[in-house]
Amino acid sequence: MTCGHCEMSVREEVQEVAGVTGVEVSHQSGQLVVTSAEPVDEAAVIAAVEEAGYQVVRSA
Repeated sequence: MTCGHCEMSVREEVQEVAGVTGVEVSHQSGQLVVTSAEPVDEAAVIAAVEEAGYQVVRSA
């Protein structure tokens, strides 16, 4: 991700995942934070990021 438009694309896709109540994404850090009131399907979040045109890299 290189800009605010990139952030917006990821945010829009991830917000569509069932159970997601909040999405924070930063092109500067490359970090995505998803909040929810219940467990969220991690595979669905990864698929949403990929649908936006990006890859998920897990941090340690």
